[in-house]
Amino acid sequence: MSPDEAIDTSVDSMWRYSAVEAVPFDSRVSLGEGWTPLHDLGNGVFVKDESVNPTGSFKDRGMSMAVSAAVALGAERLVAPSAGNAAVALSAYGREAGVPVLVAMPQDTPQAIIDRCREFGADVALVDGDISVAGKHLAANRGALDFDVSTLKEPYRVEGKKTMGYEVFEQFNGDMPEVILYPTGGGTGLVGMWKAFDEMERLGWIDSHRPRMVSVQAAGCAPIVKAYEQGDDDIEAWPNPMTAAWGLRVPSPIGGFLCLRAIAETGGSAIGIAEDELHAAALQASEQTGIDFCPEGGAVWRANELLRENGTISDGDRVLLWNTGAGESYR
Repeated sequence: MSPDEAIDTSVDSMWRYSAVEAVPFDSRVSLGEGWTPLHDLGNGVFVKDESVNPTGSFKDRGMSMAVSAAVALGAERLVAPSAGNAAVALSAYGREAGVPVLVAMPQDTPQAIIDRCREFGADVALVDGDISVAGKHLAANRGALDFDVSTLKEPYRVEGKKTMGYEVFEQFNGDMPEVILYPTGGGTGLVGMWKAFDEMERLGWIDSHRPRMVSVQAAGCAPIVKAYEQGDDDIEAWPNPMTAAWGLRVPSPIGGFLCLRAIAETGGSAIGIAEDELHAAALQASEQTGIDFCPEGGAVWRANELLRENGTISDGDRVLLWNTGAGESYR
């Protein structure tokens, strides 16, 4: 199957790739997610802006696919723990599908995110602890016909996230960038793109060459960075995770070992960004580009600077930065 056969260019959403997806086009629960803009900033720097997704983040891709599958499988309720944006996305897509939603989040999640979930009709459970504690709360309160859309507890969120890889292929006209910088919490975005590149090679669209995938984390919660620097194959839970970039506050990502494999197999790396640099970098990026950078995107912006300074990124490299959400969600 060639790209021309597989990609439905009449569809301006991630569902243009339904020929290579696990959920049929006619079964989709969609709000118009994906097919986000690629901005060429010059000097080999590009930004993929996920802030323009329906609820303001890349989480819409995974939740669209997961909710579509859950509805087809007869789920009576959708449940998930979240550090923020995933809860908003699940709440929105659950409402679109007409299926009740229960989300569990840390008590110190920004009130604006909690309010948005409730506005979409979701039940919100606030827990004293991080996202791992929220997950344990749901496990203890889950019903028999609840569909758990926790990160990598089901296959469909990764299927939605892999569309990011297909968009990179299409928007770069098949000529992949040398480096991808991705802010990593749970890791499904990184894993999804890695999966997409493997699929495209097997389809004959690309060869074995891969962009170097770089996991960017907050220094206050950097289990993947620590494992990478120590040469480990899997992560250890990060004690006392501290970062105001809520999407990066995932102390024990279940897919951490897959992120490490993606990094290793593409010749990539991992880097932690100091907490006091996240918001300043996001503000600088927004001022220079006109794009609404979130703190996670700010981490990537700063990582690009640091990796150029230490020679990890060369002048001739084309570098793709992912802004995974809207900065307004934090204001």
